[in-house]
Amino acid sequence: MSIRAYSLQLTFLLSLAWAGFAHAGEQPNAPPSMEAMLVKSLMSINDNKLDAAMNEVDAMIKINPNFKLAHLVKGDLLLARAQVLNEFGNMPGAPKAQVQDLRDEARARLQRMQAAPPTLTPKYLWHMDDSQRYAIVVDTSQSTLYLYENVNGEARYVADFYISIGKLGTDKIIEGDQKTPLGVYFIIDNLPKSKLSDFYGSGAFPINYPNAWDRKLGRNGFGIWLHGTPTDTYSRPPRASNGCVVMTNPDLEKISTLMQVGITPVIITHKIDWRNEQDQLERTELMQAIEHWRAAWSSINTDAYLQHYSPDFNSNGVDFHAWSQQKKLVNSGKSWIKVGMSKLSMFAYPSQPNMVVVSFDQDYSSNNLSNQMKKRQYWMKRDNRWQIIYEGSAS
Repeated sequence: MSIRAYSLQLTFLLSLAWAGFAHAGEQPNAPPSMEAMLVKSLMSINDNKLDAAMNEVDAMIKINPNFKLAHLVKGDLLLARAQVLNEFGNMPGAPKAQVQDLRDEARARLQRMQAAPPTLTPKYLWHMDDSQRYAIVVDTSQSTLYLYENVNGEARYVADFYISIGKLGTDKIIEGDQKTPLGVYFIIDNLPKSKLSDFYGSGAFPINYPNAWDRKLGRNGFGIWLHGTPTDTYSRPPRASNGCVVMTNPDLEKISTLMQVGITPVIITHKIDWRNEQDQLERTELMQAIEHWRAAWSSINTDAYLQHYSPDFNSNGVDFHAWSQQKKLVNSGKSWIKVGMSKLSMFAYPSQPNMVVVSFDQDYSSNNLSNQMKKRQYWMKRDNRWQIIYEGSAS
């Protein structure tokens, strides 16, 4: 049986010899992943070692009895003893839609294994504050969730995992459109298995969709979570959810202890772009703009302070005109102001060029008021100048 004929509908090329093949996510002494075992079984088929392939598939099924893709390969191998196979999932009477889902999963998993490990940093991770231990970046086009660790404010690649997204793809707009949103989000809750139905598997981490930018664009809906799979399902096809990001239960359990409610960013993009020198320059410019904004406020230079806000600024229904009038009134009663900032983070928006989500702890004090808050701002660069288009609480 030819692997070329067998994988006709998968449209992938097993171009790397297994002996020289290694994926960055595989640790030297760790058990092989399901993807690695899948590739090994297909390489055995390619070499016409069907008994070896069967043993490798049986090993996958023993580890994860509900790995439907492994069962499909096993069914094909059994059928190959009686006839020549020309398609992946060639079993008579098999539901076409389900078989196509499994073909899509096989393609996605094999493409992940053939992809070179990331050596650059995603352009979205401009700066992580000390309390943010990890960041997540989801590449929906590659069915992959990347985990990055915070090392002195810079992101370092740790691992990546296969994921499923919405049935109808990405760029969520309205409730029920079965799409996964694109943007910068944060984990806002940790829902343990004991509080969920079996559908969500080992647990769930809701994110803050719709965020301020989504609301500004009129997008709605709710309940976008990072969660697991039912106990009778090892993994789901690449497009299978109602908009959530879905992982296998073992993978979700690997990252669950690393997630921080209200702190961990989840950046969802259609295709990852990588950081370059221009991003570094833009980051430096934005840091300077933020400091100038803070200094203008602290010096009660209201006109200079307001110049940092865009004419289309909005804060929970308050437009720029109302905002500026309010700030002028409040500042007129101040003899001194001090504004402190800490735990600053900056994440570039994947679906909107020249926009960055900035979060920080703000310590404000004046002659007649003192308060602390977690603040979030959306800065956008227009006409070669960074301006605030949204500001509000980050809690």
